[in-house]
Amino acid sequence: MIVIKDVTKTVRSGTEDLTILSNVSAEIPDGQFVALTGASGSGKSTLLGLLAGLDAPSEGSITIDGDEITTMSEDGLAELRSRKIGFIFQSFHLIPSLTALENIMIPMEIRGANDAKQRAGELLDDVGLSDRGHHYPSELSGGEQQRVAIARAFANRPKILFADEPTGNLDSRNGQHIFELMTDLHKQNNVTLVMVTHDQALAAKAQRQIVLRDGKVVSDEIS
Repeated sequence: MIVIKDVTKTVRSGTEDLTILSNVSAEIPDGQFVALTGASGSGKSTLLGLLAGLDAPSEGSITIDGDEITTMSEDGLAELRSRKIGFIFQSFHLIPSLTALENIMIPMEIRGANDAKQRAGELLDDVGLSDRGHHYPSELSGGEQQRVAIARAFANRPKILFADEPTGNLDSRNGQHIFELMTDLHKQNNVTLVMVTHDQALAAKAQRQIVLRDGKVVSDEIS
């Protein structure tokens, strides 16, 4: 379960403090698919980054699967992410000097997995790219790069998957394919999925929609 309690995020902007998130609270049970929506600048991506431990709140607490991440060291957060969290970025974030297969292997090699190459090959097959493992990111289309990024996010069998506008850089056909692929993997693995999206059609397919406006939760509805 993810527990967000009274989370506020304030940053310095010139001579003033800018509040990006204000007193946000929510509980997300294991296995739920949640869409975070709202206008640009509403705080969606900031909240997702806080949940993944990529940034720290100014106030409040966040608990991931029983671990309060707001009190963890950087080493502790890195270990938690490697064990329990997968993250899919809008801009893919693949390492250009590594092949698709090698990009997927990285999280497993960091953890010392003995079957990294075998599992990476299986994940490539899961995302329909079994014949593209030896290609570098520059040799792949945007949709193919995002499929590699999804496979990499599932490499260490995470309990929680965070996705930040995963279809935002893709055309509608590729975007729909990526969405279906991601949600299929979520269902097959009973993974908690929290996705930031501006696409209302995609958000409507989530089990729950949390809407942010000006850094505050203005709606929280279960489908």
